[in-house]
Parts: sequence; structure tokens; C-alpha cells
Amino acid sequence: MSPPVKVIGHIASPFSHRVEAALCLKGVPYELIQEDLFNKSELLLTHNPVHKKVPVLLHGDRAICESLVIVEYVDEAFEGPPLLPIDSYDRAMTRFWADFMDNKLLKLFWLAHWTEGEVQKGITKEAKESLALLEDKLRGNRFFGGDTVSYLDLVYCWLAPWLSVVEEVTGVTVVDESEFPAIRQWEKEYNSCEALKPCMPDRDQIVAYFIESKESYKMFANAWAAQQ
Repeated sequence: MSPPVKVIGHIASPFSHRVEAALCLKGVPYELIQEDLFNKSELLLTHNPVHKKVPVLLHGDRAICESLVIVEYVDEAFEGPPLLPIDSYDRAMTRFWADFMDNKLLKLFWLAHWTEGEVQKGITKEAKESLALLEDKLRGNRFFGGDTVSYLDLVYCWLAPWLSVVEEVTGVTVVDESEFPAIRQWEKEYNSCEALKPCMPDRDQIVAYFIESKESYKMFANAWAAQQ
């Protein structure tokens, strides 16, 4: 009998969603343990003592941390359609674009929506330059890997359920459909993907969370931008 699978996560975390989506695509049943990010549980701190962050995958007595590490673990540990390409070059390029998201675009995307004034203008310009590279990569494709959802689609889930929520809460639109039609079309395809419906977050809950946390996010973003 296969060991039980649990995910320590949070409803508003796209990092947690990456893990849930990977499990969904692999057809792996799991239990979601909702974490209070402002009052972290002993369970989280025990299983992720290094970063103390969600998500954490519990697979029997094993704990795996960091969303992209977990997604690759899920891809290798469970049967089902592969999430990463088989070809070594394609796998390397997939990881390159994942790194581009997490170490460049994500920060720009976040700051462009939550900062203000001249700082926001400069960051938005830089964010759009990076988004243009992504637009070129997506153009002509339904998903990043072709016609089916795969690893990079999970990496870029920030631009799916969360994009319209952040736009609604902040009143800021960076990914304009006239400039980035391929990205906005991909967003629609991802949000309506049947295979992902069991793990798609409740939009109203995400909106409520971001409204409640809006001032904290603005303070954090402006402090973060000031360090650049």
C-alpha cells in the first residue's frame, strides 16, 4: 500500500498550488493541511526548519520542501503523465525558464502591482520587458509544452488564478491583453483545464485574503523595492 500523501499549504499560495496541481495531474490523492502563515504550526516548523515556509509535501515519513523540488519529486515518484520533458536538452531549457520565473519575473510582477509612484513606473517597464520574452515563448501554443499542461505551466501559475485577483485588489494592470494576448489566452486555458479543476483555489477566498493583507503587502513591496 502506498504511503499517505499530505500537503502543508495555504489557499492563497501559488507555490502550494504548484504542488497540488502536480499531484492532480499525476492522479495522486492527497490531504491538504491548511497552514496559518501568521501563526505557523509545529508541524510546519518541524518539517521545514530551514525556510519555515509552505509548501511541504509529506509522503509517508518523508518531508520534501520547496515547490519546484517537490514538483520534480512528484514527477519521479509517482506514475502518470510526465511533467518534465524526456529529452535532456528540453529538460534543461524547462528548468531555465523556471529559474527565469522564480528569480526574475516573479519579483518584478509582484513589485509592479504593489509599489507606487515613480518606483512602480520603473519596475513596470522592466516587468513588461520580461513579459515580452514570455509572450514570444507562448505565442502559437496552448500551453508551455504544447497541447497539455506540464511542468512550466505549474511554474507560471502566478499568471493564472492569481493574476486577475491581484489586478482586482490593487487596481493595477501590468499584463495588458493588447500587449500580451498569448499570456492572457494561456491564463484562460489554464483556469479552465479540466485536469486541474479539483485543485483550483476558490477565487473569492483568495480575493478576501489579499484584501485583508493589502496594506502589509504594499509595505513589504515598497521596502523590498527600496533595497534594490
